[in-house]
Amino acid sequence: MVAAIVTEDDVVQYLNRYPQEVTFGDEPAEAVFDRYHAPEFEMVNDGVALDRRRLLDHVRPARKRVAGIETEVHDVLIDGDRVAARYRLIARMVKGSPVVTDIYMFGRLAADGRMLHAYQATRILPS
Repeated sequence: MVAAIVTEDDVVQYLNRYPQEVTFGDEPAEAVFDRYHAPEFEMVNDGVALDRRRLLDHVRPARKRVAGIETEVHDVLIDGDRVAARYRLIARMVKGSPVVTDIYMFGRLAADGRMLHAYQATRILPS
């Protein structure tokens, strides 16, 4: 099943659900990733390009190190196949202080409503 993004509320749901499901869900990370992202998805995060494989490689260790994730969505815009969001991701670690990240994301959707491209600038806040 595809998790299509059509409205601003869908963007909010994506930002809230995807991190939870990929980190703490019962499904394999690959299945969750593919539900929300087009096969040719690419993210450029702070100038670093990450494809499906690299993003999944990042998720696997997070499943062991993160105790909880909270998303605070501040602003969302959608216009056709383009989306933008300003939000905060709070990762509560199994050991150590939470990691709080402000994220500014601009994206493009595939024809089926899944994320095709995401360009992000992030700022880690002091905990």
